[in-house]
Amino acid sequence: MTAPTPEPGAVRLRPLTTADLDRVLELEPQLFGAGAWSRGTYIEELAAAGRTYVAAVIEVDGAELLVGYAGVAAGEEAQVMTVGVAAGYRRRGVGTRLLDALVRIAAEEGARSMLLEVRASDEGAQALYARAGFVPIGRRRNYYLAEREDAVVMRKVLRRGPGPVGNELGEA
Repeated sequence: MTAPTPEPGAVRLRPLTTADLDRVLELEPQLFGAGAWSRGTYIEELAAAGRTYVAAVIEVDGAELLVGYAGVAAGEEAQVMTVGVAAGYRRRGVGTRLLDALVRIAAEEGARSMLLEVRASDEGAQALYARAGFVPIGRRRNYYLAEREDAVVMRKVLRRGPGPVGNELGEA
């Protein structure tokens, strides 16, 4: 079955809630394989101070369908916790909208920069992050333990301030 094509602007962002977890847990193994988070992890994340999760939804036959989700941990250096978009909705701007929302949230919370880890093999995600202004600053060997895959660490500077942020001089 082909995914319904959302009309431009039809994707709506809203807070992710525990009511969304059945759909999130349906998508997790498809998106993240052995690294998929559990229901317990999501419940802890949604309840944690300084965490914000966003859902991307469309309307299909009068019902809301979650097609993506993302989360960020606030702080001076905010951490992108996850970004996931259902396979049928990739390359339709959903990931960009979610990432833009995380950047806005982090900036509003006072972050100077944002960090994320992405699979070394996931060139599509790396390109998405690069278009959003993230630059590679390092590598974490065997970060994804189940698959023994490296992560590329990427950073985006949100605002300049006193002292080094890291990649301003090409350093991590």
